[in-house]
Amino acid sequence: MDFSIKAFDTKNTIATAKAGVIAVAVFENKKLSQAAKALDGAGEITAALKSGDITGKAGATLLLRGLKGAAADRVLLVGLGSDDAVGEKSFAGGVTAALKVFSTLGASDAIIALPMTEVKERDVNWAIRCVVQAAHESAFRTDGQKSKKDPAAAGVRKIALAVPNNAATKLALAQAVAIANGIDLTKELGNTSANVCTPTYLANVARKLGKDYKFEVEVLDRKQLEALKMNSFLSVTNGSEQPPKFIILKHMGGKAKDAPVVLVGKGITFDTGGISLKAGPGMDEMKYDMGGAASVLGTFRAIGEMNLKLNVIGVIAACENMPSGRATKPGDIVTSMNGLTIEILNTDAEGRLVLCDALAYAERFNPAAVIDIATLTGACIVALGHHKSGLFTRDDDVHNALADEIMAAGKASSDTAWRLPIGEEYNEQLKSNFADLANIGTPGGASCTAAAFLENFTRKYTWAHLDIAGTAWKSGGNKGATGRPVPLLSNFLINRAN
Repeated sequence: MDFSIKAFDTKNTIATAKAGVIAVAVFENKKLSQAAKALDGAGEITAALKSGDITGKAGATLLLRGLKGAAADRVLLVGLGSDDAVGEKSFAGGVTAALKVFSTLGASDAIIALPMTEVKERDVNWAIRCVVQAAHESAFRTDGQKSKKDPAAAGVRKIALAVPNNAATKLALAQAVAIANGIDLTKELGNTSANVCTPTYLANVARKLGKDYKFEVEVLDRKQLEALKMNSFLSVTNGSEQPPKFIILKHMGGKAKDAPVVLVGKGITFDTGGISLKAGPGMDEMKYDMGGAASVLGTFRAIGEMNLKLNVIGVIAACENMPSGRATKPGDIVTSMNGLTIEILNTDAEGRLVLCDALAYAERFNPAAVIDIATLTGACIVALGHHKSGLFTRDDDVHNALADEIMAAGKASSDTAWRLPIGEEYNEQLKSNFADLANIGTPGGASCTAAAFLENFTRKYTWAHLDIAGTAWKSGGNKGATGRPVPLLSNFLINRAN
């Protein structure tokens, strides 16, 4: 999909614009947007509204051909609800509806002339990202591993956005495309079957990103992890034939002296639960347990394409969690990289075991901030459903600047998070008679005890944890990776760079 900006003024009007289709807005009270008015010289759009051919409700569409006074071949009327306040949901719904029609047309190019500067509590940058990400979502394919590919998508492949053509909108469009490409990569990795998307596969993707965007990439193997005493991470991979990979990517786009932001991704490329074996139904979805790692790689694709002026380091702990005669057993005790001993009461609580060593490793970078991203707990889905990612930081009862930044980035990108508590009371639930910590807590607050476990390994730097178990993928008929939280992370890093 190709995107561009097309500005209109008194000399270059929308009525004279040549395109396969132009999308303009109409409203429930039978009013027209400014762009629709400019194309309604013969009253045909007004007549369509009055006749009830289109209601103006958000997401309603009506295609008109050969409209008098319009140079475009087709005009698509798109309902956006009330004109008093075009809401975010109504605008996004209208964009999605327009793109659905675009995919069915014989036209190859389109102009989206919806009121992108008039969305309530949003700016034009948000509207540009909304259109670009929706277009990528519409075009995204899941047939990469099919022997016969799905029929090639027809319809519009070039989209011009009717917004002012200036440095700010050009930057917003470039960022929107980069983020959408990062989302696509994250989705592709998540959807790829676990017999293909192994820890080695993730390492090779990281190397390719390094080559494409001049990242420094390092991949540590088992012997190096043993030398680092990452016994917690290694305990998870003991039962697997696939070798573990510890992946480090460095995008040093800022000043040499600036402390980096570190993104740490959980990369369990398949999670059987180990000896604490999961139930069979739905286990196929455990290929998505590397969603944190995939989001780090997708975010690096985005910041590499943007050439973001910020130092960012990605750390990915990748392995499988499998049962075998070598697998870690419930009751085993291991020593983590930072010296804390862990009683493994449940081998299906493996994400925190790989992350704790990765978080200890992140300390060496003297980071400005560390964010770990993990499909960590089913309890987070119970708490928040599939709408918001769980956010955990220290200082639960007071102002926390990092939490505020992340929440704001999520709101700005429509990739939202919700803050949940951690604290000493949750650490109390992790006490063990035989080790410094147990890897699961006593019943209740399972997402909070998991975050509290991780917090023990982050006390020398500013840290946040994102539990994306409910947001990284969808089940059912629409099964597939979502690409979240690449929009949130990318927006967070853009704000940091600014």
